[in-house]
Amino acid sequence: MTATTAAAHPGLQLGSLRVATPVVLAPMAGVTNAAFRRLCAEQGAGLYVCEMITSRGLVEGDETTRRMLVFDDAEQVRSVQLYGTDPAYVGKAAEILCADHGVAHIDLNFGCPVPKVTRKGGGGALPWKRGLLARILEEAVAAATPYGVPVTMKTRKGLDDDHLTYLDAGRIAQESGCAAIALHGRTVAQAYSGEADWDAIAALVDHVDIPVLGNGDIWEAADALRMVEQTGAAGVVVGRGCLGRPWLFRDLAAAFAGAEEVALPTLGEVAAMMRRHAELLCEHMGEERGCKEFRKHVSWYLKGFRAGGDLRRSLALVSTLAELDARLAELDPAEPFPVSELGSPRGRQGSPRSKVVLPEGWLDDADGSDCVLHEAVDETTGG
Repeated sequence: MTATTAAAHPGLQLGSLRVATPVVLAPMAGVTNAAFRRLCAEQGAGLYVCEMITSRGLVEGDETTRRMLVFDDAEQVRSVQLYGTDPAYVGKAAEILCADHGVAHIDLNFGCPVPKVTRKGGGGALPWKRGLLARILEEAVAAATPYGVPVTMKTRKGLDDDHLTYLDAGRIAQESGCAAIALHGRTVAQAYSGEADWDAIAALVDHVDIPVLGNGDIWEAADALRMVEQTGAAGVVVGRGCLGRPWLFRDLAAAFAGAEEVALPTLGEVAAMMRRHAELLCEHMGEERGCKEFRKHVSWYLKGFRAGGDLRRSLALVSTLAELDARLAELDPAEPFPVSELGSPRGRQGSPRSKVVLPEGWLDDADGSDCVLHEAVDETTGG
């Protein structure tokens, strides 16, 4: 790999919170639990955000929500992404997070493209209602400010190319007192398909005075440096690029420090990372559930390696750490990392949608100050 020549980055400032490396782990449902966040944090500095939880679920004491709101003992900075469509619920949930859970950062999700969420007006659909967006942000900021906790938001470009919302969302975020706004350079209609529009991120940087974080198509550390240079973003948000590659945060930390990039891991080093991941999952969930949770990560870790189909299948069926050790021992530790995988998309991509699923009459009113939406207790999304 080539050496970086960039000067050391000064870091990211979110209100009173300073992040030494301007990198944020994007919440991903079923992935960014306490074990995965600990694993990534062991690789390098950054802001590691808890799986998204619903404001109503937190306020009403939903047991599933409580189980998701778990932190590792080593997490010194607790960061949570909150989903909500009701300003009162979001405000109360923000207060609970600050007062009862010692959270140091709250991010609000307005980027999810999943139809079950957008058809209720949530996620990436909500910023179309400018007035409602402002009310939600104002309630969250008002609740968190007495505790000195910064509030940020994440959004997309808009519903589709004909209904863009990101510039208005940036203005509203700034006026509401948000510490930063993260922009995924895709529309809701695109979901995770195609290429992210980094020009939109640059436009938002020019449009607001608060920090802008860029999200979309960060597959390697060099991509993050290029995004910051091209757009003027204050930092980056990394999601699918770290699936099966938690060492990406090591590379990102080195790159933003102006250091040379580290060597690619051999299959033996990847196997050691897999073992550590499974071990942390078992510590948090117990061995049986932890091993089951680990199974989904096997294909991401081994993507591009020569490991045979039978071994891959057996690794994806492990039920104990001893069984995992036996299967990992069958991998060739000297096999080099498949360079063909560098820069290639990971995780879900899919196809663009011809139409975004929205509540009836949603597009008729772009204010929505008096809009009342039903908020489910157990939505699970990503942006």
